[in-house]
Amino acid sequence: MHPTKKILLLGATGRTGNEVLHLALRQGYQVNILVRDRSKVNYDHINLQVFEGDTRIQADLCQAISGCDACISCLNISRKSDFPWAALRTPRDFLSVTMNNLIKTYKENDIKRLVFTSAWGVGDSRPYIPGWFVWFIDNSNLSPAYLEHERQEAMVRNSGLDWTIVRPVVLTNRQTFKTPKAILNFEQKPGLTISRKETAQFILAALEDEKYVHKAPVIYS
Repeated sequence: MHPTKKILLLGATGRTGNEVLHLALRQGYQVNILVRDRSKVNYDHINLQVFEGDTRIQADLCQAISGCDACISCLNISRKSDFPWAALRTPRDFLSVTMNNLIKTYKENDIKRLVFTSAWGVGDSRPYIPGWFVWFIDNSNLSPAYLEHERQEAMVRNSGLDWTIVRPVVLTNRQTFKTPKAILNFEQKPGLTISRKETAQFILAALEDEKYVHKAPVIYS
């Protein structure tokens, strides 16, 4: 796999995406970001280019991905607060519409590498999460996010792209750092939490690691 030099980062103003942004720039990547509101990016860097637009509009994605070798997406279905029953801030089909347009954009621009965040408990990992966690997902406003992650995972698996699906366990804002761990099967039980900083570290490492192509690692600390 050729080293990635320039990436499009989606979700850069979110808590995990912001960690990826700062780490990517520190590691020397050139980074394009596509955001709904440019005023939310209070950061300037010689290797950062900010595009304003909507990820659900293919023309906006095409403009932002120009010259890039890969894309990292940290997009999610967000709520108006961290309270699990809080009202949704984003449309229920936000991830699947974005992924549909992103796949088309990739093919038009001859790009292959895609890394994006999903969640532990999505798809074939669902039978291996604790029963209380299943109840919590199904009976709160976490459910729309998990359903959308499942849809975008299914879409990308049949896309022909060199994808990696990163499934973090419960994300925290812990500032202390431990080396993130990954499992590729369900024989081993992960820890229950991982920090956003650790998640960002893993995402950028996985971007350059062939062993994670067409894999969906569950990550934890």
